[in-house]
Amino acid sequence: MLSQIHMLPLLFDMILAFKPCPDHCLCYESSDLVDCQSRGLTHIPHNIAHGTWLLDLSRNKLTEVRSNSFIGLWSLRILLLSNSSIRMLQQQSLSSLQFLERLDLSFNQLQWLPRDFSQSLSALQELRLDHNLLQHLSSPSLDHFENLRKLDVSYNHIRAMEGKVFNSLSHMNRLNLEGNRLNVLKDDLLTRQQNLEVLLLGHNNLSLIETEALAPLWSLTLLGLQGNQLVHLKFKTFLNLHTTSTHLQLSLNPWTCDCELHRVFSKIKHVRYLNVEDYDDIVCHAPALQAGINLSSMDSQLCITETASVLVITITVVLAVIGALIKAERNRKSKQAITDANSNRKL
Repeated sequence: MLSQIHMLPLLFDMILAFKPCPDHCLCYESSDLVDCQSRGLTHIPHNIAHGTWLLDLSRNKLTEVRSNSFIGLWSLRILLLSNSSIRMLQQQSLSSLQFLERLDLSFNQLQWLPRDFSQSLSALQELRLDHNLLQHLSSPSLDHFENLRKLDVSYNHIRAMEGKVFNSLSHMNRLNLEGNRLNVLKDDLLTRQQNLEVLLLGHNNLSLIETEALAPLWSLTLLGLQGNQLVHLKFKTFLNLHTTSTHLQLSLNPWTCDCELHRVFSKIKHVRYLNVEDYDDIVCHAPALQAGINLSSMDSQLCITETASVLVITITVVLAVIGALIKAERNRKSKQAITDANSNRKL
């Protein structure tokens, strides 16, 4: 009897140590990792151990994530749901993941995010939403991401974003918006992003960067603007960047190579903290005579041509004025001669 009593703590420890493992998944007790990737799952398993630290559900056929799908998983820090054919996230589908730090929803078919998407994810530090079908981002969906450091929404269908959409993300240091359909980078989009270090906007439809759009970005080290629809730039836009060192990527845009563009790039190159990484790859698209030619190989000629044109116009105008003055003087002398002749006749 005494021996049985002494065994009770051991049995109790064994019960506590037992962790359920979902069918078709691999569970690693020593690391609290549950691997359910590529299992053909159509729904999220229910018998996942409460102590799970990492849950990999990528490459399945989930279609949607239902409300309270992860209830009880308070220890979860990393959740991987990429490539799982997810079209919809129901309200409160992530409500029990208060300590989640990394969430990967990339390569799915999401068209929108629920309004309470961020409500229980205040500890999240990295969020991947790239390669979905998102058409816009709204403030309510992102409002509680005060600890988010990295946000990737590249290769979606986003055309525009409201000014306050990133206001709560003041600790974000990396934002990837590549491969969307943005037309304008507005002044009020990044007003709270003083900690942003990397901003990737390549391969959108950007034709305009408003003058104050980059001014709040005190920590920016890399700005990717390649592959857009930029024709000209305003030097003041980049002068408003008060950083210690910022690398710019500006190639693959349809630049109009004229003296004004040459002046802008010349000024940028002389600003100590600005560095155009791909300057030698910037190719002119207009005017027709310069199309296909690298800006770096002809930039000094652009202003010479313009100066010559201005000089020709100036000389033409001066000669026209001189000619007019000579003609006026001749007319005056002719009239004076006629007046003198008439006066002599009267005498």
